Amino acid sequence: MKYQTITGLLAVTLLFGCSSSKKVVPDVPPSQLYSESQESLQSGNWETAISKLEALDSRYPFGAYSEQVQLNLIYAYYKSDDLAMASAAIERFIRLNPTHPQMDWVLYMRGLTYMAQDSNFMQSLFGIDRSDRDPEPAKSAFADFKKLLERYPNSLYAKDAEKRMFALKNRLADYDLATADFYLRREAWIAAINRCQEIQKTYPDTEAARKSLEIEAKAYKKLGLTKAVQRTEKLIQLNPEI
Repeated sequence: MKYQTITGLLAVTLLFGCSSSKKVVPDVPPSQLYSESQESLQSGNWETAISKLEALDSRYPFGAYSEQVQLNLIYAYYKSDDLAMASAAIERFIRLNPTHPQMDWVLYMRGLTYMAQDSNFMQSLFGIDRSDRDPEPAKSAFADFKKLLERYPNSLYAKDAEKRMFALKNRLADYDLATADFYLRREAWIAAINRCQEIQKTYPDTEAARKSLEIEAKAYKKLGLTKAVQRTEKLIQLNPEI
């Protein structure tokens, strides 16, 4: 039954993807085209907005609206979940406008785009824990939000970026914990201990750091290191589960 449900969802997705096609944008003055794209953005009609903005970008690459068109495209791509195009648009904008006054927003959007890339469809849909998935997008998102806070501490997006960094820190710590557990199950005791100690050093204020003590203690027991076991078990007692 579950297989049929998943198959049905994927079929609907494929049909939707195949049925969508970009509309032909009339050759109208740039001011009118820009105004229409703004209306589409404000109404959340991302597909139409993207069509008009792309037309503006290709027809008038050095026009009066050029920079704002590029910024709007970043936002529209992101909102339409076209993360590959959003990333490409961001990198292009940074390359062409490295000192733009809205660079804090661009960094913020790049962080959001990386976070969206890190999300997992099956996890979101069925609540399956996939802490072991590739952490690179999460690391990149964390780096961008950190850069935003360092360069633009008074930015309107700084507070939200800080909150997202906290969530990302837990996500990265959980990944390392899953790796430590994998080493433990594979009887790679030293590798498990090293990863646990790295979690405790890098993410000391996370739940993963507390849980890593239990894995570390098990690995020490397997190695017959009695004093290390006792020391780790004492740390576990000092850091009880909340």
